[in-house]
Amino acid sequence: MSLHRSRRSHRGLAAAVTAVAALTGLAAASAVPAAAAEIAARPSAKPTIVLVHGAWADSSSFAPVTARLQKDGFTVLSAPNPLRGLAADAGTVAAFVNQATTGPVVLVGHSYGGAVITNAAAQTPSVTALAYIDAFAPDQGETIVQLAGAVPGSALAADPSEVFDAVQDPNLPAGNPDLYVKRSGFAAAFAAHLDRHDAAVLAASQRPIAGGALQEPSGAPAWKTLPSFFLIGTEDRVIPADGQRAMASRAGGTVVEVKADHLSMLEKPADVAKLIERAAGK
Repeated sequence: MSLHRSRRSHRGLAAAVTAVAALTGLAAASAVPAAAAEIAARPSAKPTIVLVHGAWADSSSFAPVTARLQKDGFTVLSAPNPLRGLAADAGTVAAFVNQATTGPVVLVGHSYGGAVITNAAAQTPSVTALAYIDAFAPDQGETIVQLAGAVPGSALAADPSEVFDAVQDPNLPAGNPDLYVKRSGFAAAFAAHLDRHDAAVLAASQRPIAGGALQEPSGAPAWKTLPSFFLIGTEDRVIPADGQRAMASRAGGTVVEVKADHLSMLEKPADVAKLIERAAGK
């Protein structure tokens, strides 16, 4: 290829990239009103279910629930949750909802993901309901650390050096390490009723959260303006049931309790799916 043709090719590629970026920006800018218009145009549409996993997990933790919802005819999507910081993670989820969905949305959060949807839904007019699965539902100014220690019994409310292994990611500020739950204590805290081999796999595959995210104050909560639904695992040792009940009560939420640990999506997927469908009005 001649140098002249090569330059023309590069100019063509640059023009194409610029055009795609412009279209993407236009789509993002118009996503919020478009979503609202879609809801108005299709009031009887089955909501899309958007799942947000928590810390020390990933979207596969919702796999059994996803299968049940899909069988019942729902479109189910898993939003990215970077686990870098509460405001940043909420912004990522909000952008996903606004740009990757059409029509009404039920936003579902597990554990830390509950704090994320509490903040993200304030930026997503297509969300019609919130579902909290063994999840934090903070009020403005509250942190995960505060809520974890609000009532006795959380395995996280202890000396951090005894609960977590810390790894300083060079991409994070010094003093804000990634936190992993110690594998030796993972099963007892998260999934005491799962098969021990399955629990060991979960402990080995956990995704870390930046420590600063657990201390970042929450913004104005969307549960003050949206209907909320809470599934509470009565055996939860990460967010004790009494703490979940208190958060659900102040939100005026609909509550279902099941005998399950923190990972109720894996222990009681049928109950979790049923609650989400209830939030969807089906």
